[in-house]
Amino acid sequence: MNDTMDDQNFEDFLAYYYGNDTEVDTTHVVSGLVRLCQKTEVVQFSGRYLPPFYYINFIISVLGNGLVLYIIYKYEKLTTVTNIFLLNLVISDLLFACSLPFEAVYHASEWIFGRAMCKLVHSLFSVGFYSSILFLTLMTFDRYLAVVHAVTAAKQRRKAYAISSSVVVWVVSVASSVKELILHDTSRDPKYGELCEGFGYSQDTLTKWQLFGYYQQFFLFFLIPLVIVLYCYVRITVRILDTRMKEKCRAVKLIFVIVLTFFICWTPYNIVILLKALEMSYSTECSSDSLDYAHFITRNLAFLYCCICPIFYTFVGKKFQNHFRKMLARHIPCLKITIIESQSSRTTSHRSPYTTDY
Repeated sequence: MNDTMDDQNFEDFLAYYYGNDTEVDTTHVVSGLVRLCQKTEVVQFSGRYLPPFYYINFIISVLGNGLVLYIIYKYEKLTTVTNIFLLNLVISDLLFACSLPFEAVYHASEWIFGRAMCKLVHSLFSVGFYSSILFLTLMTFDRYLAVVHAVTAAKQRRKAYAISSSVVVWVVSVASSVKELILHDTSRDPKYGELCEGFGYSQDTLTKWQLFGYYQQFFLFFLIPLVIVLYCYVRITVRILDTRMKEKCRAVKLIFVIVLTFFICWTPYNIVILLKALEMSYSTECSSDSLDYAHFITRNLAFLYCCICPIFYTFVGKKFQNHFRKMLARHIPCLKITIIESQSSRTTSHRSPYTTDY
């Protein structure tokens, strides 16, 4: 920033960058003053409410995803397509969650982690989000193949298919996050501390990249996956109704609930993102405070997905329920007899050969 910038303008500048999503009326390339948007109340709102939420979400996410990782490691084998995709999805959620403590500290004070971590944290956040939605879509498509095209899929759904598909997802996710690695940088002011935002480029360039990110997220990582998921589950439902294999509902239920929860959590956020992109595209005025507040609230709703998803892994899928009971019995001896009796009663019931549990 220009060394001659007065305190009031720099306060506006700080508010603009801490707000993350406000726009400017003019551009600033190397020197000179720019008229920045007044976002004091929005910044105070984010600084007051976001850090506690980030810490709580991080703890719940790590515990929940860690539980799923432990169950996979202890009781499962990475020889099935489903488990390979599930493992990658958990890793995606953990990458996403691990960025939250850094953002909490940043919103509460300043960026204290250095230039390299500034780039890395924002990149990991994007990689975690992008890969999560792609793996969810991939798992849904895999269920579609297994149910609707069972005979053909039996030959194609091998370990090599799962590994190669996972590699493609990670490559696409990392490539889509390169802009975060390039654009984010740190800048220190002796009075106001360290900032970690988009620096070193003209405001026009930053605005174009921000618009690109908004539209990329909405269309590539939300709308297209949504269409694919809806199509797959419509076909799966029709197939189940035609064959009357109601036991197949157990196999589909876990993925369906996870995907439904994901879109409930992320749809409001992506709608706000689209509105902000349209506003930025057709208006040179500052973004409205209403959209800024909506952005913070819906984004926090989206973050909840990271701690909700593992709960469904553990308590909706029959197989994961059994593994969870075994784990409890191992560490809490008083529950062992109850769990054994429960398993014995289930083994006496009729079980269809078509049933597939996660």
